[in-house]
Parts: sequence; C-alpha cells; structure tokens
Amino acid sequence: MATAKKTPVKKNPKKKEITKHDILTAYMDYVLEHEKMPKTVYKFAKDNKMSEQEFYQHFGSLESLRKDVWNTFFTMTMDVAHKNEEYAHFSNREKMLTFFYTFFELLTLNRSYVLFTLQENQHMMSKMEQLKGLRKHVKGFAKELIQERNENKTNLLLERSETIYSEGAWIQMLFLMKFWMDDDSAGFEKTDMAIEKSVNTIFDVFDNTPLDAVLDFGKFLWKERMA
Repeated sequence: MATAKKTPVKKNPKKKEITKHDILTAYMDYVLEHEKMPKTVYKFAKDNKMSEQEFYQHFGSLESLRKDVWNTFFTMTMDVAHKNEEYAHFSNREKMLTFFYTFFELLTLNRSYVLFTLQENQHMMSKMEQLKGLRKHVKGFAKELIQERNENKTNLLLERSETIYSEGAWIQMLFLMKFWMDDDSAGFEKTDMAIEKSVNTIFDVFDNTPLDAVLDFGKFLWKERMA
C-alpha cells in the first residue's frame, strides 16, 4: 500500500539576537535620520524591529543609552591603545597623548552624531548628564597615571595630587571637545596641535616647569581665537 509523502516542515530561522552594540548603532542612526532624540523606548524599539524587552536587557532607559554611547567611546579608545604592544612601555605623557589622539579620531568617525548631541548645549557641557559616565572614566584614567608617577617618586614632596590632576584632565577634555567642535581645519590638524600643547602643558606644570609651556599654550589659544 502506497503511503503519502510527508511534506517537510520548514523551521523558522532563529531570530538574530539583539546585542548592546546593535542598539547603540541603531540609536545613533535614529538620532541622525530623525534629527531628534527618540521620545519613548516603545517607539524606538518598534522603529528598529526589536521588542522593548530586548532593549531593557541592555539598558534601563533612553538616558542610560545616551550615556553609554560616551562610555563606549572611552572603552573603544582604551581597547585601541592597548592593542599597541608598545603602549605598556609608554611614559605617562605618551599614554595621555595616545588616549586623546585616539579618542578624537573616534569622535571624528562619529562627528555628525557628536555635533548634533552636543552643539545645542556646548556651553553647558560640564553639566550635561550624558557626559557623567565619561567624566568618571577620564578621571579614573588620569588618577591611574598620577598614581604610577607617584609610586616612582622617593621624595614625598614631589608627589602630585590625584584629585587635582584628574579634575584637570577632565577640564582638559571639555576644552578639547569644544575646540574640536569648532575646528574647521583639514583633517582637524588644529585639534591635534591643541592636544599636543595641552597635554605637554599639564605635564610640564606637574614637573614644576610651567612658565614657558603655559605661555606657549596661551599664545596658541590667542592666535586661534583671533584667527
């Protein structure tokens, strides 16, 4: 007796898991395409073909997502820096220069998003909620550098304040971000100059040779402001 052939049951392909990186990328694209921040998780998730549950597996709110964009910039910067086999042997000055150069290269790759999210509030950058995580990371990085420096000093009088140094590094970050936002030079070469001069100035100040460096940096800022 002949038997009917069974029709094979098609299995639905497993849905691709939504990652944290996927959500970050979708958020940045959404902001640029709509020229505004999403107002609700529901609308943002629906527009990006994900469920609210998938969103909340990685972020507690849209505000925490905005902060994490900056946390990710920092993390990616440090990852790139540590991939350089010579980084571990760099001086603290070289590590700080590497950090800022790499960080602003990353910002440049995402310039449209960064300008959009900061430009309206650039005069209040130091108080912006979305930068609080970045501030913590930058200050922590700076503290590690000054701790390394202090460990190598046998004279306690030559040790430097971790609190003052780390806060100075954050103020330096805000200054450089504002400078980069206004920089219209080819390849943002003026920002590279500002990074070099500002980092060298800070380290020269902490090495008790501030005058020439501060004057040189001041002349640079004056020239750029008046240009």
